[in-house]
Amino acid sequence: MGCPKLQRLVPALSLLGLVWTGAAAAEGLDGIAPYKMLRSLQFVQDSVVLGDHSAAEMQRFMLSTIDKRLREADASLFEEPRNVDAALIYAMSGGNPATLEFLVARDVDGNFDNRVTDALRKYLSGKGTLIAKTLGDMVTEYRDTKVAPYLALVAGNVMIPRDPAKALEFYDWARLTAPGTIVEEAALRRSLAVAVEGGMVDKAAAYANRYARRFLHSPYASQFADLFVQLVVEHNDAFDEAAIEATLVYMDVDRQREVYLRIARQAAIKGRNELARQAADKARLLSGTEDGADALAMLYGGLAGIPTSEVGAAIKAIAAIPDEILSPSDRALRDAAAAIAEEVIRKPELNSPAQAPEPSVASSNDASLPEAPAIDEQQDPTAPASVPPGVSAVEAEAVGSQDQDPEFRSFVDTGRSKLEAIDDLLKQEGTN
Repeated sequence: MGCPKLQRLVPALSLLGLVWTGAAAAEGLDGIAPYKMLRSLQFVQDSVVLGDHSAAEMQRFMLSTIDKRLREADASLFEEPRNVDAALIYAMSGGNPATLEFLVARDVDGNFDNRVTDALRKYLSGKGTLIAKTLGDMVTEYRDTKVAPYLALVAGNVMIPRDPAKALEFYDWARLTAPGTIVEEAALRRSLAVAVEGGMVDKAAAYANRYARRFLHSPYASQFADLFVQLVVEHNDAFDEAAIEATLVYMDVDRQREVYLRIARQAAIKGRNELARQAADKARLLSGTEDGADALAMLYGGLAGIPTSEVGAAIKAIAAIPDEILSPSDRALRDAAAAIAEEVIRKPELNSPAQAPEPSVASSNDASLPEAPAIDEQQDPTAPASVPPGVSAVEAEAVGSQDQDPEFRSFVDTGRSKLEAIDDLLKQEGTN
């Protein structure tokens, strides 16, 4: 059926294209004020984050057209404050930073506020942290203008390293003053990132829920999904199934399944085995007749079963997944996990140093031998040795009496390194 908002936008965008074409033919670019052109750009950008991905091409065309118009405009055109605002917003909306430099260099009449242009030039050149406080003051000063939401968004970006809580305040202000726009989408997405990284679980959950309700069809929604998965896995104690579904309820079945698969995979890698099993089961239920999705659910659920008494069944389930169904990265993950699982159930070798016989005591009366230490009667002789730091739950069940076996230690370290390397590879490929 599609998104109702999107269905309304399609004819509007078509009309916009006709208007632009007709205006350009009748008057040329010189007859269109920059601020009017900017309104069209804003409409297209808002359409993109609301789900009309086909408008991205129109966005690129309009950015280049506005750039040309600004560069060719007579300096007197910027006596109109709306055109000045249009130039500033253009620069903060993905426009060419060099164009702002060009306009400021030509501004002999002082139509541009040098404080704002200087701050934006530093920000656009990657030196935003130098003017964080200045931008914060400008947000307050320009709060009743068209540029205010954009300045607040920029101020939030540069404030993150210094004061994440203050950055969230700027983002909140930006999205509340520009609802339903690309500014709100960016502010929500970045707020979620800041809250997740800062461990602000309640705030992050609220931002995630709001994003899912409003911008699920944005081309940047995959970033939101990654952040939501990170939030659930790293703070799984704060999220039961109902809490997860409260956000996923706004998604269709395919998107829900994808998120559950990502949660299962990350949880298995991080050792959150119960969460991995639950998410894999949920993804399997949502898979329907799609063998590929069901196979991934089996893979990640199998990973969660390795450090349990069901390790044998986990190995069989993982091994039964056909290679052609999995991506190269998932095949590598499966093979590494299967190798770890096989080592978990492998019997110790007799020639292992940990299995070497104790040297016999020649005589209890031999004064040259030290007295054997007394056995602690309260210590359970069947309990496994303490797990060394850094050993994951997948490896813990296998430690036991093999704790001092250098060969086993080497295998565990190698297996863990493989899993971490595979995890990094998956992140780079954007398959998380």
